[in-house]
Amino acid sequence: MSKQVKDKQVYTIMEAAKLSGLPESTLRYYETIGLIDPIRRGATSKQREYNDDDINLVIAVACLTATGMSIESMKAYLGNRLLGERAAAEQIGLLDKQRTRLLEEAHFIHLRQRYVDVKIDYWKAVEAGDESKVAVIKKLADSIAAELKLPRDK
Repeated sequence: MSKQVKDKQVYTIMEAAKLSGLPESTLRYYETIGLIDPIRRGATSKQREYNDDDINLVIAVACLTATGMSIESMKAYLGNRLLGERAAAEQIGLLDKQRTRLLEEAHFIHLRQRYVDVKIDYWKAVEAGDESKVAVIKKLADSIAAELKLPRDK
């Protein structure tokens, strides 16, 4: 349970996990790899004690994680946070790269959905015994399948 220490709120790792939506194991891992700053430990308990600034950072990391941003990119982004306008161009670049990746992901999700819809139509035509419709839908499904197999830049 969170507590007040010297007029500051202190949170356990369990509370930090609940507030951020990240599992405790992920919080420990992110601290280990330096994605989040080292968390202060209790004098006697030696357990992590998150303050409000730590919680804000953990929530920001959770938001970046939710976008699917790579750990490398998150490290760069978070490393720039204190540089202000000097880092603005790099921050924009990192976010723009992520936006492009998300747009590509959305495109392929849409294609997969279209493929499923077309296959449903295909099987309905098969069920109905409509051979001409089956042939047309098969060609459409094949073209979508070919587009799904295209190599994607990472």
